[in-house]
Amino acid sequence: MFGSFGTAAYTQVNVETGVAAADPHKLIGMLYEGLLQSLARAREAMRAGEIARKGESISRAIRILEEGLRGSLDIARGGSIAQQLDALYEYMINRLLFANLKNDPATVEEVVRLATELRDAWQAMPEEARTSMAAA
Repeated sequence: MFGSFGTAAYTQVNVETGVAAADPHKLIGMLYEGLLQSLARAREAMRAGEIARKGESISRAIRILEEGLRGSLDIARGGSIAQQLDALYEYMINRLLFANLKNDPATVEEVVRLATELRDAWQAMPEEARTSMAAA
C-alpha cells in the first residue's frame, strides 16, 4: 500500500535508532559504510549514464567525508594522526570533485579503495582503544 515510501521511512527510523544507540566507534564505522554505499551508487550511476543520481551520490559522499568524518576529528587531542586523516579526507573530497566533473569511475574507485582501507583499519581497532574512545 505505501510502497517505497513505507520502506524508506522504515529504513530512516532504523538508521536513526542505530545512530542513537551507537558508541563513538560504531558511529564512525557507520559513516564509513554510508560513504562506501554512496560511492557504489555513484559508480553505478556513472555506468548507467544517470548524471543526476551520480551527482547526488557524490554529493552525499562528500558530505559524509566533510561533515561526518572530518567533523569528528579532534585535531588538538588527535595529534599527527588526526592531521593526517584530515589531509586524507580532503584529498578524497578533491578526487570526488574531479570524478564528478570528468565522469571518471576510475577516480571513484580510487576513493573506494582508500575508504575501504580506512574502514577495515577502523574495524580492526583493539577493544581497549574503543573503550578509551567511549570514555573521552
